[in-house]
Amino acid sequence: MKTRELVLAGILLALGLTLHAVTPALLGNVKPDFLLATMFIAILFQPYLKNTIVIGFVAGVMAAMTTGFPGGQLPSIFDKLISALFVLFLIKLFSAQMNLIKVSVLGFLGTIVSGIVFLGSALLMVGLPAPFTALFMVVVLPTALANTALTLVLYKTAQLVMKGAKIRKVSLT
Repeated sequence: MKTRELVLAGILLALGLTLHAVTPALLGNVKPDFLLATMFIAILFQPYLKNTIVIGFVAGVMAAMTTGFPGGQLPSIFDKLISALFVLFLIKLFSAQMNLIKVSVLGFLGTIVSGIVFLGSALLMVGLPAPFTALFMVVVLPTALANTALTLVLYKTAQLVMKGAKIRKVSLT
């Protein structure tokens, strides 16, 4: 990664981790996964395979360090890597020009894939505290809805920041 890309990804992931740590649960134990949403935005702004793998792995390690799920460390790393690659696939499928509808779909489907991969790998590695379907309905779906909105807000904010950075760069030269 180039320095600018590395810094952008690092700031986004740190922001996601910090927000996730300080945000209270909304519905019981359900929290929007800020780390997922910021990972999606980092990939959106640098949609290259090498960058996506690095971003997904780093996000997975960060999620593993903060998971409250017993034995959820490896499933966290696995789910972030798979969902990062899935999001990259969606970006390539949608074409280079993104809009709010495509970003919404990306946030929703990326979170659904992440949840399925996490629950599936946790089921195989350590077991689940409740049936897969129940956890999907109670945790994954509400999180996907929250992450859809969060991904949209972060996308618009990042667009404004990047636009402002380009304006300042032009005015300095």
